[in-house]
Amino acid sequence: MTTRSAPHIASVPTNIISGFLGVGKTTAIQNLLNQKPKHERWAVLVNEFGEVGIDTSLIETQSSTDTDIFLKEVPGGCMCCTNGLPMQMALNQLLSRARPHRLIIEPTGLGHLEEVIATLSSGFNQKTIRLNAVITLADARMLTQDRYLKNETFIEQVAVADIVIGNKCDLYHLGDKERLVEFASHQCEPETQVVFSERGVFDLGLLDCPSRFVQTDPTDQPHHHSIEKQLNDQLIPESGYLTASNAGDGYMSLGFRFDARFLFDATKVRAILQGINIERFKGVFKTQDGAKVFNLASDVLTEMSVPHCEESRCEAIGMDLPDDLTDQLLNAVTASKLL
Repeated sequence: MTTRSAPHIASVPTNIISGFLGVGKTTAIQNLLNQKPKHERWAVLVNEFGEVGIDTSLIETQSSTDTDIFLKEVPGGCMCCTNGLPMQMALNQLLSRARPHRLIIEPTGLGHLEEVIATLSSGFNQKTIRLNAVITLADARMLTQDRYLKNETFIEQVAVADIVIGNKCDLYHLGDKERLVEFASHQCEPETQVVFSERGVFDLGLLDCPSRFVQTDPTDQPHHHSIEKQLNDQLIPESGYLTASNAGDGYMSLGFRFDARFLFDATKVRAILQGINIERFKGVFKTQDGAKVFNLASDVLTEMSVPHCEESRCEAIGMDLPDDLTDQLLNAVTASKLL
């Protein structure tokens, strides 16, 4: 009896979907997954600044019926840290499990994108993946604020892109599109495309555009390392919740996982987010009105119903976070589901 080994994994078409906090990367990836040809297997590698893994949960809640979508996360900061070891291990595991027709990588909005590209374009990865267009989502309205114009991470994300997508263009004001085109012309190579999208929807064909990246040696940068064990691997204690924090590049994060028996009051969660002043909040909650996704970015709160979630989890990111955020969230739990 002879056994056949699995086909060799080689030259998997790969795209990086980059962008600053709250620009809509996860929504864009979800829209791409909705366009996936039925006969193909796609893999998504997600890196988050925080420890909880919210983005993967959000994708799972909307892609749960498609068994040809495979997800893997690298939580807790920039995936290029430690010579790219966390990313390399996760990438190898994902490729081996999924054997995908296409790979999408979402780095953290606070990561060092050029180093991630260099890692993906060197060594063993040159044989297993084929790096296609690096796509950076940007909200042109950010270009009126110094905190973005002077942010090295934001500038780098645009500068290394093969395609810059001006997302949320339905919310732009007069002159915003032109401002983004001009900014990209100063930061990017001449061949960089600038296109615009609403709600992260763009042509699937952009994924097949080539990358112009030329391999460079990664430079040492001050990274934001994980300071807590990944929450996904821990049991929730009798208190009913777990928290973990992270910090780097002037930002901090606080993530939560809640007991699956906890049921939240959607009205109270909404009120918390409407009264909070932070850069980013994202979470999926089990509420009395069903599973809800809450997203707060650029002072805009969006809410969406999803089919289900196994447990409530959320992440807050900002330069300064409220000291009583834990208490606020626990006060939004309805007593009827607490055991």
